[in-house]
Amino acid sequence: MISAITPKLTLVGAGPGDPELITLKGILALGKADVILYDALVDKALLKHATKNALKVFVGKRHGCKWNPQQDTNKLIVEYALKHGHVVRLKGGDPFVFGRGAEEIDYVQQFGIETEVVPGITSSISVPAYQGIPVTKRGISESFWVITGTTSSGQLSRDIQLATQSTATVVILMGTRKLPEIVAAFTQAGRENTPIALIQSGTTSDEKVVAGHIHDIEHKVQASGIGAPAVIVIGEVVRESPKLMEVYREAISA
Repeated sequence: MISAITPKLTLVGAGPGDPELITLKGILALGKADVILYDALVDKALLKHATKNALKVFVGKRHGCKWNPQQDTNKLIVEYALKHGHVVRLKGGDPFVFGRGAEEIDYVQQFGIETEVVPGITSSISVPAYQGIPVTKRGISESFWVITGTTSSGQLSRDIQLATQSTATVVILMGTRKLPEIVAAFTQAGRENTPIALIQSGTTSDEKVVAGHIHDIEHKVQASGIGAPAVIVIGEVVRESPKLMEVYREAISA
């Protein structure tokens, strides 16, 4: 007797890159999946948690090269759910932090398909933490902003201008290619001596980091060869990192 298919979508945050940073609930969801649709920033080691019969489909977008536009991914989720049953949408970081997870949930629910969300560890906090950078610290920073560097129109987020006026830590995702504009905004606000770090491929074996100040970071990034995907951290907390203290000692003695 063939059991009826029960369509379902589970949106799972895979964490910042290190496959060990996915949640236990995320792993359990992978083990129950009939289909897994996964992104470019997801470590393929996570697919080992799936059953041998589960379909594994890449739907990634990276560096501006769109293998699957978002609308196509939305349609695939519905098609696979109706045909196979339980679809796990595996997304890097947390699916609700610039992950377009809410859009996917909204689309799928139009078809009466059950949905569930398994949050993930966001790169905005965990990637700085791996470098010893606390996004908040008593007496140093009492809050933090998480901002997209590039809006849907391709422009720099206007919130960055507002953030330059704050003493909060500023974490910028998807902003590597906007670094000159970010530097200009902080410079115009008189923040040229503010510490800043760029962390590429954070929490993975390919992790690279460069740190400095607003006034010299472009030169350092160019010399280091760091590029996307990278997390940008701006604020006094950067110099609090034990791993980066030497950078700022050298700056003082120079």
